[in-house]
Amino acid sequence: MPLLKFDVIQGRDERQLQLLLDTAHQAMVEAFRVPESDRYQCVTQHKAGELMLCDTGLGYRRSHDVVLLTVVSRKRSTDEKVAFYHLLAEKLQFACGLHADDLIVSMVENGDADWSFGRGRAQFLTGEL
Repeated sequence: MPLLKFDVIQGRDERQLQLLLDTAHQAMVEAFRVPESDRYQCVTQHKAGELMLCDTGLGYRRSHDVVLLTVVSRKRSTDEKVAFYHLLAEKLQFACGLHADDLIVSMVENGDADWSFGRGRAQFLTGEL
């Protein structure tokens, strides 16, 4: 159920994007213990000058490969979030060669009434999910 929204700078090919999405999904499944089939992802690609992601004074060196990931999800525990951040950075480094300085994650929490998966119904509220 978490919706993963990736903002990246243009230049990755289709295979690289698929690997990015697959790897992030694996980390989400592991950290949040959601079903493998629970996959909602989208990618927005930007021209280099359209994505400004500074280091917030932490000394990070961002590259052209930077990934801004917004995760929209039901409430998750602090431990789950921290595990997700760690797993994601580790898996993306291994599978995609993404440096940890090039990964920014923002969690946006919402509730059961904030989701409809189709047919004009709120499946978390109706008990369908």
